[in-house]
Amino acid sequence: MSSSCQPKRRRVEHLRCSAQPSLREDDEEADDRSVGVERRISIVVERYGNGTSKRYFLDDDDDSPLQGFLEERELKADNDSQSSNSSEMNTLWLPDVVKDFVFPTGFPGSVSDDYLDYMLWQFPTNVTGWICNVLVTSSLLKAVGVGSFSGTSAAATAAASAAAIRWVSKDGIGALGRLLIGGRFGSLFDDDPKQWRMYADFIGSAGSFFDLATQLYPSQFLLLASTGNLAKAVARGLRDPSFRVIQNHFAISGNLGEVAAKEEVWEVAAQLIGLGFGILIIDTPGLVKSFPFVSLTWTSVRLVHLWLRYQSLAVLQFNTVNLKRARIIVESHVVHSVVPGYVDCNKRENILLWQRFMKPRIIFGVSLEEVSGLEKSVSKVKALLKMYTKEKYILTLNKLNNDIEFSVSFKVSATSRDVLRCLWQAYWLEENMEESFKDKDSVFHWLKQSLSEMDNKFDDFLFKLDTAGWNLRESNLKIPNQVLIDQESIPL
Repeated sequence: MSSSCQPKRRRVEHLRCSAQPSLREDDEEADDRSVGVERRISIVVERYGNGTSKRYFLDDDDDSPLQGFLEERELKADNDSQSSNSSEMNTLWLPDVVKDFVFPTGFPGSVSDDYLDYMLWQFPTNVTGWICNVLVTSSLLKAVGVGSFSGTSAAATAAASAAAIRWVSKDGIGALGRLLIGGRFGSLFDDDPKQWRMYADFIGSAGSFFDLATQLYPSQFLLLASTGNLAKAVARGLRDPSFRVIQNHFAISGNLGEVAAKEEVWEVAAQLIGLGFGILIIDTPGLVKSFPFVSLTWTSVRLVHLWLRYQSLAVLQFNTVNLKRARIIVESHVVHSVVPGYVDCNKRENILLWQRFMKPRIIFGVSLEEVSGLEKSVSKVKALLKMYTKEKYILTLNKLNNDIEFSVSFKVSATSRDVLRCLWQAYWLEENMEESFKDKDSVFHWLKQSLSEMDNKFDDFLFKLDTAGWNLRESNLKIPNQVLIDQESIPL
């Protein structure tokens, strides 16, 4: 009977949103101590890349709005990986925005231990290389008659230096484009190399147009040439990483170096043939002096070039699942109960269309406030957590005009398989949900029904995906790690 006098222990749901793929034990202990502050229960901590975090509390009143409080996060060392910890400590002085710009996502855990040392040596190596490039450019300009080595004419020497500075400045402004692409969009190329390779040619064509216009406006040479170089540098920043992914797709025997070398053979042969035809065109008497003829010829050849580029990308047959192809195969299974093979799916894939413009609209990696909706209701958050207890994500929906928009939050342990599950659920709702829903209860009813349907049919989807020849061991379905939800059960 004495045991009945003991106070009952109550278990609450504790959530943590983290920008890291895993949580440290010290952070968990600190969060555990924070539970129950001022008669409130800490349920969520959202950690952001700038070092701040947001902690949410639940009132006893379920109808109260969800409230969050900003706080600082204490950085702690991870003893499990001394090499990664060393790289992290060496870059602590860098602002987070700089680290996100110059290092891969997830650094240092996403790269090998020698990555930082290599880049620190590679940077001054490239600096000295470009210094030599400036000096060589100056010599080349003098060799073709701009200035002289003799030094007898101060005006000629000044003209040579000015020309070299203008030429190098043009290249430097163009290099800013590559810097922007590599720093800001580096994580995009693995997912959809065909799309970015095509966009690279579009942007490169615009850059070539500015170069072409220098003949009409020679007084604006620096402006036009720099703008053209900037566009072509952006195109190169998109082209090179995308093509590396495509080359890796070709190298099924682990022979990436040989594939790249043989590609150079094809490219150089095409370059020599193209140079030959180009020389024949510009060497035609009377024609090259006509700018309309040159511009018309360039436009015609460029349009053919873009069409050929599209055709070359359209024949690629990736057997890995990215977000675009995942949408195609999920929709096919939901609507027709079949999964297309990767050959057919790649043919149906729209190279030019951005995923964000595909229907239905799905937003990945949303925060808890976005999940809770405009009303930011605690009761809604509790209901969603209970509904998605067995899932590693939370999917909600909102109706915007005549369209339905889905929002997805992932939990810490989510994988590419969970991306497929949330896509399957979203497409089932898009296909079966009634056009009009009146209140929150009807929305929750459809969410529950979609989860039930997915439990019954998702294994069949995976089986057909495997038998259709898709590579399930590798996937380009990435989990957005800006905000990840970690759900725990702790005693009070």
